[in-house]
Amino acid sequence: MNKADLKLDWCSHAAAKYAVEHWHYSKSMPMPPTIRIGVWECDQFIGCVVFARGASPHLGAAYGLQQTEVAELTRVAITAHIVPVSRILTIAVAMLRRKESGLRLIVSFADTNEGHHGGIYQGAGWMYCGKTSSKNDYISADGRRYRDRQVTASGYARQFGVMTHVPKVRDCIAIPLEGKYRYLYPLDDSMKEQIASLSKPYPKRPKDSSEPPAIHAGEGGAAPTRTLQNLFPLRDRMARLLE
Repeated sequence: MNKADLKLDWCSHAAAKYAVEHWHYSKSMPMPPTIRIGVWECDQFIGCVVFARGASPHLGAAYGLQQTEVAELTRVAITAHIVPVSRILTIAVAMLRRKESGLRLIVSFADTNEGHHGGIYQGAGWMYCGKTSSKNDYISADGRRYRDRQVTASGYARQFGVMTHVPKVRDCIAIPLEGKYRYLYPLDDSMKEQIASLSKPYPKRPKDSSEPPAIHAGEGGAAPTRTLQNLFPLRDRMARLLE
């Protein structure tokens, strides 16, 4: 494919939302603020790469960084494509670096619960630094799925500074989840040197995984995406867990 046939450019929230809802199994956009980069092949819109502050306000604390110095790659929502996702990701990171000069580190996670091992990050030269802790998701009585931070023992939680009613743990079904693979991409030499000691050997792709090889993997962010739409919609996977 000719390099001129691939184009990355800033895209609207509406375009990113379309890509995420159609080509990402989470079907949901991350919380703002976000930086959205659209991807086109042969003048056809094929998806987007989304960066955000991340779900945790302490994302950069472990690396001595303020919240404004770290970003999380939260969505890679791409439909059928020709160019390797690792190349698309490399271009997107370069665009982010030019736009946000104060950033020093990008963090992303490959979800082992979706059969991902971080192929696109390995292909793009990211640093692997281990797995996060295991935790639970929860299914409420009405069938909705919640993250662990969205469910409490009391049924109340402070969200965006406001005390909000949330599902109670005792009223939900816990779904055990494995930890996710954590990948880092330093944006300056000093940060690269600082985190060098955290580097670990890349995890291998599970033999029974349906995840494609690294150069075509479509995973990404806190909720990774495969190159093509997931074969089983999220609610179907939830139903299986409840059987």
